[in-house]
Amino acid sequence: MLLYPLFADLSGRLVLVVGGGAVAERKVSRLLDAGAIVRLVAPELTPSLRTWTNDGRVAHVAALFDEVHLKGAWLAIAATSDTVVNRRLADAAQHRRVWANVVDDAEASAFHVPAVIDRAPLCVAISSGGHAPMFARLVRERLEALLDPSLGALALLAGALRDRIRRHLPAPAARRAFYETLFHGRVATLLRSGRPEEAQQAAEEELAGERSAVTGSVVLVGAGPGDPGLLTLSGLRALNEADVILHDRLVSPEVLALARRDAERIEVGKEAGRHHVTQERIHVLMIAFARAGRRVVRLKGGDPFVFGRGGEELEALRDAGVPYEVVPGITAALGCAAYAGIPLTHRDHAQSVRFATAHCRAAGADLDWASLAQARQTLVLYMGVAEVETIRDNLLAHGRDAATPFALVENGSRPEQRVVTGTLADLPDLATRHAVRSPALLIVGEVAGLAGRLAWFGANDAANAYRIAS
Repeated sequence: MLLYPLFADLSGRLVLVVGGGAVAERKVSRLLDAGAIVRLVAPELTPSLRTWTNDGRVAHVAALFDEVHLKGAWLAIAATSDTVVNRRLADAAQHRRVWANVVDDAEASAFHVPAVIDRAPLCVAISSGGHAPMFARLVRERLEALLDPSLGALALLAGALRDRIRRHLPAPAARRAFYETLFHGRVATLLRSGRPEEAQQAAEEELAGERSAVTGSVVLVGAGPGDPGLLTLSGLRALNEADVILHDRLVSPEVLALARRDAERIEVGKEAGRHHVTQERIHVLMIAFARAGRRVVRLKGGDPFVFGRGGEELEALRDAGVPYEVVPGITAALGCAAYAGIPLTHRDHAQSVRFATAHCRAAGADLDWASLAQARQTLVLYMGVAEVETIRDNLLAHGRDAATPFALVENGSRPEQRVVTGTLADLPDLATRHAVRSPALLIVGEVAGLAGRLAWFGANDAANAYRIAS
């Protein structure tokens, strides 16, 4: 370690900033957030710096730098584009024993400004010692994805209870165990759910020992259509905190690879005609693991609340008294359409979009085909590969034009994605000719005709994994 990490309290302390451009503006903004008194030396200022000066938040000296400007300063920052001026400030600051930073000049700097993750009062700083600031920023981006915004509120709550925790739990090991409970348990879950009053009460109960039963929690996470880049940050955090992951068959290996390495993974997927695990058994597993104190992620393809039976699972968890959260995902209709170059709505073609599932009783008798067959709307049918002939016949029987374009998107957003397009009249024949298999999404409507022209993902020819047929 070449540098000594340090968090400085600048509240009410004078900091000199030399420079009036965009870089100086960024530095001044952070200093004001930290409560510093800022003396700004520069002949010209950006509009924001000028506003802060006029508002009295910054003391502006409209001049070139002079050593006298360092008088009374605790820190100094050189943020000009003139290397001579920057070095003069650094030399003068060293002479006066004032800590100075020269932007983009590690050698001249006595301290470095790190990349920061702000979860106030929790703060994480990353530094490359001035050697590779961009690398520090990239590391910060990685860590940002792992640290939930509610950690700040959790730190404040722990701080408010600190003295009582020390009195009630004098042994360090007991205190560590209690903080682990706060960090991973019911209190953190309530804060993430936007329920601070209940979190406060839960923390009081934990400290008083009123909740003796070991209770875990369940997070329903939408994994998206397959591309791991479409997983949300909240979903990624949940996967990295999970003890157990109950995942669907359609969750891609690439998404599962993002999870905590030692998490227990259990496939509970179902597919047409083959029920590996019943829905009731999934409920039993979620509840049992949570009651054993485990943090459970129920990982579902797409979005849990769009044909994902997420509502049934929440009802089971609520009836069992198990704490739960929901992390939405990008549902297949949005993800597959986007990766196939199909806008679900378009001013010239479709003013509305309908989602439906073709996997229903009595060969589609439960669907309102008259409504689904209306023109100038986009129809997206989930789980419809096995029912394409029934779908075609019902839409035509209820007035949809036989020349209406369709697109079948197989393995949408994944490297092996295929898109088969044509007109509604030929839907069953083309699906059979190209051997379309689940998972596949059917999009019917004029917007589907744009797939060939707007395609951007994958290879766009019949010899490769991405195929457009007409």
